[in-house]
Amino acid sequence: MSSEVHPGTISIEQVAAGDTYPLRAQELRQGRPLEMDGDDAPYALHLAARLDGDIVGVVRFHPRDCPWLEAEAPWQLRGMATDPQVRRLGVGRALVAAGLSRVVQRGADLVWCDARAAAVGFYARIGFRPVTDEYELRPVGPHRGMVIELPIR
Repeated sequence: MSSEVHPGTISIEQVAAGDTYPLRAQELRQGRPLEMDGDDAPYALHLAARLDGDIVGVVRFHPRDCPWLEAEAPWQLRGMATDPQVRRLGVGRALVAAGLSRVVQRGADLVWCDARAAAVGFYARIGFRPVTDEYELRPVGPHRGMVIELPIR
C-alpha cells in the first residue's frame, strides 16, 4: 500500500485463508505460524477488506462454543487485523459488520472474541460487551473476553 492514504471505497469479500496471511503476519502473528487451527475448514469464513485493490483488513469467523456464555449457535471472531495506515477509516467496523451479517444468515446467535486489551474500545463501540476481567493470552499479551448477541433469523 502506498504511504499516502486517501479516501476510497472499501469493499468486503470472502477470501481463502491464505489471502489473509500477509496482513496476519504483519499485525498479529510475528514469530508464530500464520495458519490458525481450522483455517481450511469448510465452515471457516475469511473476509478481507480492500481499498483500491489492496487488502487492508482481515478477519475470520467460525462456529465455536463460547467459554463464558451458553448459546445455541455461537461463533468466534478471530484473526482480526487492519493495516495501521487505514485505522480509523472504518475498515475494521465494515469487516465486522459484514461478518456479523453473514454469520446471522448461517444461524449464529452470538459472536465472541478474545479481544486484545488495546482493542477493547473498538469492539465496545461496535456493540460487543466485555464478559471477563483482563487475562493473559500467551504469547500475545493481555486480553478480555467480549461477546455480541445477535438477532435470531
